Amino acid sequence: MIAWIKQELGTVDILVNNAGMNQRASMIDYTAEEFRHVLDVNLTAPFIVAKAVLPAMIEKRRGKIINLCSIMSEVGRETVSAYTAAKGGLKMLTKSMASEYGKYNIQCNGLGPGYIETAMTTVYQEPLPDGTPNPFDAFVRQRTPAGRWGTVEDMKGPAVFLASQASDYVNGHILYADGGLLSYVGGQG
Repeated sequence: MIAWIKQELGTVDILVNNAGMNQRASMIDYTAEEFRHVLDVNLTAPFIVAKAVLPAMIEKRRGKIINLCSIMSEVGRETVSAYTAAKGGLKMLTKSMASEYGKYNIQCNGLGPGYIETAMTTVYQEPLPDGTPNPFDAFVRQRTPAGRWGTVEDMKGPAVFLASQASDYVNGHILYADGGLLSYVGGQG
């Protein structure tokens, strides 16, 4: 794929590793194969794609790699052990890549979204079958100082910043765009 892109469009100057998936299950209910599949999509695939674009970036002595991490790079929750392991690994891969390739003027950073309204999260925002509010939706709204789920629009500014010259001296950083969720312990009321 990278060879085709290079032939048709030129070298990749900005890579956004945005593939991701989750499979919710208790850790003891995961098979090793299911666990590896989540790791492969969220951690191994970004490694493979970054490895494919790095030689041209090294040759040009510039490039931007943005890995889509997650707030789950920092905290754990029940039923997402494979996802948190993968996103935590991606956070550390991002830092290692920044350390190794910064000398070539390549910045590798992560974007760590909070809970974002997407097709994958719609089920957690809708009322339950009996019509009662979804407790996970209430959890996200109460736990996030912004009081709402994030949107895809909320991710554009941080992504553009990390892809632009404005971030040329930012390397190995994970920019959490989470409405303040990671900094909030909770209210007293």
